[in-house]
Amino acid sequence: MLGGMVTLDGKPVSADDLLPLALTNTGHFTSMRVDADGSIRGLTLHMERLVRDSKIVWGASVDPERVREYVRQGLDGQNGACVVRVTIYDPKIELGHPADANDPHIMVSVRGAGALPPEPLRAMSVPYERDLPEVKHCGLFGALHARRTAQLAGFGDALFVGRDGLVSEGGTWNVGFIDGKGTVVWPQAPVLPGVTMALLQRHANGLEHRTAPVTLDQAKCMAAVFATNTSIGVRSLSAIDDKELPAEHPVLDALRETYLSIPGETL
Repeated sequence: MLGGMVTLDGKPVSADDLLPLALTNTGHFTSMRVDADGSIRGLTLHMERLVRDSKIVWGASVDPERVREYVRQGLDGQNGACVVRVTIYDPKIELGHPADANDPHIMVSVRGAGALPPEPLRAMSVPYERDLPEVKHCGLFGALHARRTAQLAGFGDALFVGRDGLVSEGGTWNVGFIDGKGTVVWPQAPVLPGVTMALLQRHANGLEHRTAPVTLDQAKCMAAVFATNTSIGVRSLSAIDDKELPAEHPVLDALRETYLSIPGETL
């Protein structure tokens, strides 16, 4: 649920402002977990994502300082941990002439954050490849349809498998594996470059990380599997399809400790 007013360029958003986004679903965003002290892990990386994706989607620039200002405003009066989402879109976009949209604006919304780490997740493999996977865009129909399919089958979320048979990512999270030697394995596939994934790689703390192609069969034989994003930190997978997986592993503990030890940045 939203924890405060939704704003567009620092002003309360109107239905007319939201209608183009609802009708075209064209835009990009980043979501950031804000801890109770107001700090954000990977804040700089989130700002870099918005700048990079705005150039790809709109061919235009976004001012990170303006984003920070609007986020500070959106967080005013918030108590406790929360997740703030910054969505970049052009309210003047039209379905018939998307090429005319090149003036992106900044929408900020806030919702509550759950405790870390969340309960283990049971995932169902679903054949799916995201459009423009390197961008965190608003085109979520395919991902949410896959998630709904998995949930209707009794699972918590979907794990995407490409046409090449390789595992890529989850519904709204990166997936990581721990092999029999205790090495953290990230899938070599078209995936969103997640901020939490990048932070874990940068702050290895003695853990070995590598990137390699991972088939679905290989994924099910790993010593442990986990999901990661800004909202959940490091969340273990307790099953992929009908294959039960260990929800606890020493490397999982080390990854969680690493994530929580990363100092947050202030707005």
